[in-house]
Amino acid sequence: MEREVTVMNALGLHARPAAMIAKCASGYSSEIMLNKSGEITNCKSILGIMTLSAGKGTTLIISAEGDDAEDALNAIYNLFQTKFDEE
Repeated sequence: MEREVTVMNALGLHARPAAMIAKCASGYSSEIMLNKSGEITNCKSILGIMTLSAGKGTTLIISAEGDDAEDALNAIYNLFQTKFDEE
């Protein structure tokens, strides 16, 4: 399963949003990945997320595979939609 998302918060995926994604993803058994133009990282890795250097307006693909993939995908997607509670 996969879903496209755009980074909408002003500061992009800095440490705080990266930590929120990793914490959320760690609650699921599924493998959850972020893809930025072919650069793929595990959503359970704060450093991996930060190395994507995804600023405001960046389009990413969230993908998930496993028993709870749909729930995991929706949870991560919702973090992006709420702008990580920054605005």
